[in-house]
Amino acid sequence: MTLLVIAGSAAGATALSANSRVTDDLTDRLMPARSTVYQLQAALVNQETGVRGYALTRDATFLAPYRDGVQAQEQSETRIRELLHDWPDLLADLDAIDAAAQDWRSGFAEPLLAGTAPDPAFYDRGRDLFDEVRAGFDQQNLHLTEAVADARAQIDHMRAIRNAVFTVLALVLVIAAAVFAVLVRIAVTNPLARLSASSRRVAQGEFEHRVDGGRGPADIRSLATDIEGMRRRIVAELDVVRDRQRQLEEQTRQLDATAEELRRSNADLEQFAYVASHDLQEPLRKVASFCQLLEKRYGNELDDRGRQYIDFAVDGARRMQALINDLLAFSRVGRVGSDFERIPLDRPLDKALANLGSVIEESGAHIERPERLPEIEGDPTLLSMLWQNLIGNALKFTRPDTEPRITVTAEQSDDMWRICVQDNGIGVPEEFSEKIFVIFQRLHAREEYSGTGIGLALCKKIVEYHGGDIRLDPDSGTGARFCFTLPVARPATEGLVTVSGQPAPTAATTEGTNP
Repeated sequence: MTLLVIAGSAAGATALSANSRVTDDLTDRLMPARSTVYQLQAALVNQETGVRGYALTRDATFLAPYRDGVQAQEQSETRIRELLHDWPDLLADLDAIDAAAQDWRSGFAEPLLAGTAPDPAFYDRGRDLFDEVRAGFDQQNLHLTEAVADARAQIDHMRAIRNAVFTVLALVLVIAAAVFAVLVRIAVTNPLARLSASSRRVAQGEFEHRVDGGRGPADIRSLATDIEGMRRRIVAELDVVRDRQRQLEEQTRQLDATAEELRRSNADLEQFAYVASHDLQEPLRKVASFCQLLEKRYGNELDDRGRQYIDFAVDGARRMQALINDLLAFSRVGRVGSDFERIPLDRPLDKALANLGSVIEESGAHIERPERLPEIEGDPTLLSMLWQNLIGNALKFTRPDTEPRITVTAEQSDDMWRICVQDNGIGVPEEFSEKIFVIFQRLHAREEYSGTGIGLALCKKIVEYHGGDIRLDPDSGTGARFCFTLPVARPATEGLVTVSGQPAPTAATTEGTNP
């Protein structure tokens, strides 16, 4: 096919080139030359007319056509020689006309213009000389007309050849395409059809059916070998999958049993929570109450050590109650009251500040917060606990003789809100940045700062339950800076202009007042 296309292209290009060459000779050379020949003949006639007028009137104005005709003759001859340099016969006609015109000018026009006294024979000689020029006109026009006719005949001939070439090319290509189609069907299509049928049987589930390329080109046989190898690999992998499926089914049965056990364990945990919140706290309340009654009734009879023991017992009972309550709160995160709603973070923050109002007022704390915090989807109760623990810690761990200052900021980064609580307290060493989020982990003695060591663990669990995380910022400078992330509510928050990586709007300040 490539050889046919190359040969056909060469033949077609040759025919088109020959046709184009003959056409160009006619349109770009012969026809312009014919027009220029008419201009040459007109220039010679103008010369003869001007000279004859001067001879009759002796008026010098009649010489203008003669001089213009001489210039036009020279220009026309130059142009004709450029166009007809490949036609020596036509150039010979031009040379004959030029020679006859030179004879006429030298034998008649120039002597007349020089003032030579003419006689009647002189005028007859001039007429005879210019008749020779006119005879040259006829000869030139005849030969030029014949050249144009020959060019047109060549164009018609080349068109016929071109049409014949393209017709033969078309027939050859059609025949070649038909032959190739038959060969492709025998050598390629039929083997591919057999290979496709075998592949479909395997695809329909007959994994034991062997794929055989049979007879055909080497590429198809190679493809059949690759498909057969793939079938064998699939069969081997299928056996593995079936084994794993059986293992998975066994594990699923075990997981179902484990899930049932987990449900029973959750039920037990609920029962334990009920017992812890009611039955376990009742004896603690009785211990504390009776110790206090014992101190009240027999206080005068007890020495300082006895009263100290009673205080230890009361304090231990109260701390045990606080510990049980904190454990209950920690265990209930994600299990109780887990219905999310779309709320602005201002609402749980206001509630937390209201709960801490007396502490804020006593400490004279300054609390800076954005005018509007973003809206999120979350549990209002848990978020209030989050705010209360973070701000409560900031109020608790203050520097001596320093007025507490707490700053709340919010900024959006991609699809998460990043909220930070910065204080000017004693701070947290960087090496304890992970330990402080572990339940019951304390960095200070109970005599220095009160608490059960469960607050930040509870904050971590609340934030993670809402799909974010919480960290201690090691680059906070003075004090501690806790930053937590919460997902942006969907659809986008309305009425709150935020820029990624920029703080929320201008902050409002609460100074030592109950919000």
